[in-house]
Amino acid sequence: MCRFLAWAGAPRYFDELVLNQEQSLVEQSRNAMIGKTPINADGFGLAWYSERESPCFYKDTNPAWSDANLRQLAHHTRSRLFLAHVRASTGTATSRNNCHPFGHKRWSFMHNGQAGGHERIRQELDGMIPPECYEHRLGATESEAIFLIALGEGLDTDPIGAMARAVGRVEALSRRRGVSPFMRFAACWSDGQRLFAARYASDEFAPSLFHRRCAHGIIVSSEPLDDEQKKWVEVPTGEAIEINDGQISHHRFVPPLEEAVAA
Repeated sequence: MCRFLAWAGAPRYFDELVLNQEQSLVEQSRNAMIGKTPINADGFGLAWYSERESPCFYKDTNPAWSDANLRQLAHHTRSRLFLAHVRASTGTATSRNNCHPFGHKRWSFMHNGQAGGHERIRQELDGMIPPECYEHRLGATESEAIFLIALGEGLDTDPIGAMARAVGRVEALSRRRGVSPFMRFAACWSDGQRLFAARYASDEFAPSLFHRRCAHGIIVSSEPLDDEQKKWVEVPTGEAIEINDGQISHHRFVPPLEEAVAA
């Protein structure tokens, strides 16, 4: 699996969360405390927003702990909204195009989880991506496919519903052609103004997801970054959160699986 975090609030230097916490994202890349994969060394990535509408990305295939450029960038760059991810591959190659976050126009997206039997369903999965989005299919992961399918489901106008429909379609395909676990999904995505996150699984093992309110913003993370456990709120399975202008709203996140299977 993978680990990720996101920040929404006053401009903040990346290294304050990515490097300088007790259980920072870089620390999670070599010693994750939650989940079945303690080592997340198959690349990393950052996406952040500034004055322009579209985000900037920095990705590499190195383990996050060994990349000197990441340390320099994180120390000197700050943003009011950024996403950061360390990857543990579930089968696809370690390549820059397979590193999260993924992006399209104003959107960025990162994921921790899997669609069961991806190697069996990959061709059909690609067929679910709308033609107008397929040119942006740069890698080979089911994560990127879910993101592009969600764009086709109306991510611009219905960010949570579109993502739920995309997850439901991919889970339905995995149930028909793949293997269990059919879907495990913890993800975070943004349009540069709002930050969304959701947690879901087809079984009882949904990937971990937490959030914490700070003095000047809100952190979303795969696991707490420090030992102040009472300040971290676990996102329940089947729930999505939306962070907008410092406020958190809660929504059901239950992919419409029966409709997807019927389709």
